[in-house]
Amino acid sequence: MTTYVALLRGINVGGNKTIPMARLKSLFETLGLAPAKTHLNSGNVIFAVRGKIPAKLARLISEAIDREFGFRATVVLRSAADRKRVVAKNPFGEMAKRDPSHLVVMALNGKPKAGAKAALDEAYSGPEQIAIAGENIYITYPNGIGRSKLTNAMLEKHLGVAGTARNWNTVVKVLEIAEAIERG
Repeated sequence: MTTYVALLRGINVGGNKTIPMARLKSLFETLGLAPAKTHLNSGNVIFAVRGKIPAKLARLISEAIDREFGFRATVVLRSAADRKRVVAKNPFGEMAKRDPSHLVVMALNGKPKAGAKAALDEAYSGPEQIAIAGENIYITYPNGIGRSKLTNAMLEKHLGVAGTARNWNTVVKVLEIAEAIERG
């Protein structure tokens, strides 16, 4: 069995693309992705499955959400092992301790285009710090996320790939849930 974290992009934000978590959990279990656990109302589903290819699994989930709720949701799928690496390799450890709600990890739906970091550095100079690690980006928002000019749209434009972000508190909690599922 492999434990995965499904990170749904853009659901339950501003009253748009609303999915009740109990129905989402039920949908995952109907797909045989059980036990399924949700965390918060922002589209974090942790589950275990045997022998599925991640890209096909993400497509299966996205299509099931479309059938059940009437809209497409981008599903970024990560293994529990990937989430462990993300936590272990955090380049902003002090920020994680001091101000975890302003440290974000953006899980990308693919690899950023070549030169993405340089393009971002050229396009934007603010107080945020950015570290790209494979298909994940760590971002500090010392003055708050809502006030920052470093938006998801800007990031995606320069990275050349979509992503969905979670603050450090959520990253850690989702990993705890995934580890609990793995322990049985």
